[in-house]
Amino acid sequence: MSRYSSAYRHAIDQPAQFWGEQAQRIPWFTPPTTLLDYDAQGHARWFVDGEMNTCHAALDHHVENGRGDQPAVLWDSPVTASKARYSYREMRDEVARLAGALVGLGVSKGDRVVIYMPMVPEALMAMYACARLGAVHSVVFGGFAPHELAVRIDDAEPKVVLAASCGVEVDRVIAYKPILDAALALSEHRPEACVILQRDVGEAELGALDHDWRTLVAEAAPADCVAVKASDPLYILYTSGTTGKPKGVVRDNGGYAVALHYSMEVVYGMQPGEVFCSASDVGWVVGHSYIVYAPLLAGCTTLVYEGKPVRTPDSGAFWRLIEEYRVKVFLPRPRRFARSRRRIRKGAGWRVMTSPRCAPCSWPANVSIRRPFTGLKGCSRYRWSTTGGRLRPAGRSLPTCRAWRRYRPRPARRPIRCRGSTCGSSAPRASRPGWVSRARW
Repeated sequence: MSRYSSAYRHAIDQPAQFWGEQAQRIPWFTPPTTLLDYDAQGHARWFVDGEMNTCHAALDHHVENGRGDQPAVLWDSPVTASKARYSYREMRDEVARLAGALVGLGVSKGDRVVIYMPMVPEALMAMYACARLGAVHSVVFGGFAPHELAVRIDDAEPKVVLAASCGVEVDRVIAYKPILDAALALSEHRPEACVILQRDVGEAELGALDHDWRTLVAEAAPADCVAVKASDPLYILYTSGTTGKPKGVVRDNGGYAVALHYSMEVVYGMQPGEVFCSASDVGWVVGHSYIVYAPLLAGCTTLVYEGKPVRTPDSGAFWRLIEEYRVKVFLPRPRRFARSRRRIRKGAGWRVMTSPRCAPCSWPANVSIRRPFTGLKGCSRYRWSTTGGRLRPAGRSLPTCRAWRRYRPRPARRPIRCRGSTCGSSAPRASRPGWVSRARW
């Protein structure tokens, strides 16, 4: 707590000095000398005279420093029965060629590119390719209706649109190309080209403006990183528009990269080489920050999941990911846990496979949803099943009783003896998964 207090006071009392120290931890083409400045509207502008490139900091820098063979992106898609792994070197090469393809279509520094794609590795490559050129990407959540997509196209005025042929849900395939065509018919702005990633589960018919993704990339020459000012925009992300016209929120390069790099170590305790998984979507701000940029800026591995918390194939989908990929930190939305919990209450038993350390970091309104899934250090196998009309722990043993001592149920039942071979302590019985860590929460 004293370390936190001192860091907090330092950041409040001397913000320029504090964040200047953090800025030294990411690579710069031209290190900043002006750490904090204010524009005419009184808005803070960080590292205004520094030059860098977010793609270089997240990919090229790690390859140059010996992490080229480390996994950068892991893709798991139960809805298509597919998996993929990309090292830092493979990601850099794919991104460089895609950036070269965009250059061939006339994209340059400052141009906008709209990305309309599902949770596939190519979505991350598209975002990094734009960042590599200094172009500004605007990701639209895959499956948005034509009108919503058209509004964002008119506002961003992209030179190129990158899209997939379709997205895949649990029980259906959503064709993206007809949605994109309808959006372009509604919009006043007309992009110069559309690049379509053809997916095996549903290919699209290409039109006059369309280019095949793989063909275009195969014929392109790799593009180098373009130096940009720290205050230059990295992306535009639009609000939902529920209160009117969607509003574009602009994030810059330098301050964003510094803050994300800092948060990965200080907030989430991540170290280079470890696996981070965010159960968000690249179409949302959490996906931008903690699927795409933050893990790779910190030299970690990001896990991209194209699936659901339930029905892919069951309510234990997240826990399979955690065990199979040895996820250190899992960042879910509380709503996803709520869906899993509803499935449990209906009698759908599911298993919890925990890694050495797994903790959610969204802050739910319903705290009781958070309690069952936090900080189960060391437990290698755990199953919730329905017996006798209520939930009970099932399985042969609870190998780590430290977790049981820290997480006790509410209300507490009579103690039961843990049958682990290395343990003789008592563990409380719960009528439902409602563990509480008073020390943590």
